[in-house]
Amino acid sequence: MKYLLIIPRALWKFLFILNFVLGLIVLYPTFFILLSRKEWFPKAFQFKRFWARWIFIVPGLFVKTKWEISKDKLPHPAIYVANHASYLDIVLSYIVIPNYYVFIGKQELDKVPLFRVFFKEMNILVKRESNKSSHNAFLRAARDIDNGDSIFIFPEGGISSSGHLRGFKNGAFKLAIEKQIPIVPITYLNSWKLLQNGGFFKVYGRPGILKAIVHSPVSTKGMTDEDLLSLKTKVHDIILNELNLFNNENR
Repeated sequence: MKYLLIIPRALWKFLFILNFVLGLIVLYPTFFILLSRKEWFPKAFQFKRFWARWIFIVPGLFVKTKWEISKDKLPHPAIYVANHASYLDIVLSYIVIPNYYVFIGKQELDKVPLFRVFFKEMNILVKRESNKSSHNAFLRAARDIDNGDSIFIFPEGGISSSGHLRGFKNGAFKLAIEKQIPIVPITYLNSWKLLQNGGFFKVYGRPGILKAIVHSPVSTKGMTDEDLLSLKTKVHDIILNELNLFNNENR
């Protein structure tokens, strides 16, 4: 049965990639202009949200978000952290969170043609295996927070191909404690089932409804580095519990 799905999965992925590339080519001049001046970054962010909807709607992807906190009560600045199980998660993040944030991504994103324009100034790239690169990214993120900007990061440090939550790295939580700003956990429940990380012809790829939960903020007021492990564990458990509940209900 699974072999019968190879062709439709591949065709859907081809449509997704083609739509992504065409959209970027068409919108690139506007992005290039909006990203040329820092004061225009919030407008570029809103334009990216428009593009994100474009990326999803053509191949038949829709988003259903559950909010534990009202959108207009999202703290700012804050650090948004989410599980990462699909390439859809980056696009999904721009649809789920309406407020401007600086995205921290892996250095490999700089190799995507045209896509590197987003990481000249607006967002932050990091070589996760490089301590120097990680440190520089931390310092840049700290400066952005001081300027009133929020940060978005996937603390697993990579993509899970099976939807299983992996351990979190310290960076996001250390930064939140240092700046005494809240962390907003986000759970992406089923993104990997719609576009799975792996071989083009082997793994999942289909239209459907992406489900996300934006959790209540976790305060870091009064915390010190001694609280780092407990904070990281608390946020990890919030996301893990939602994933387990969803998976148990959808067996």
